[in-house]
Amino acid sequence: MISTRGRYALRVMLDLAENGQDRYVPLKEIAARQEISKKYLEIIVKDLVAGKFLQGASGKGGGYKLCRQPEEYTVGEIIELMEGSLSPVACMADENYECSRRTCCKTLPLWKEYYQLAHDFFYGRKLCDLL
Repeated sequence: MISTRGRYALRVMLDLAENGQDRYVPLKEIAARQEISKKYLEIIVKDLVAGKFLQGASGKGGGYKLCRQPEEYTVGEIIELMEGSLSPVACMADENYECSRRTCCKTLPLWKEYYQLAHDFFYGRKLCDLL
């Protein structure tokens, strides 16, 4: 399940793609348009800045803007930044995970197929596709 962090991050990115192509957009404006608590968005944009998805500027005329063009972001990379791996099972999410059943697991092909479907779905969609 995608948490509110992942969903709200996607909404912030979309809001900036629509409203802030050439300027920094104050978080207060984004929060009002998206009807999300500004306090909660502060946590989310901090992670988006750390992930180099957004640039932030303080002071008058400050706020946030995209680091790249909307067509250069995939939905998958935004979700994975906020949520972690899209992998449905631990043995696929962490290559260092030691599973004694890896070589004989009858369900692993199922999880691999599911992961590939989810990965292709989210990484096959760009931020600009949602505008």
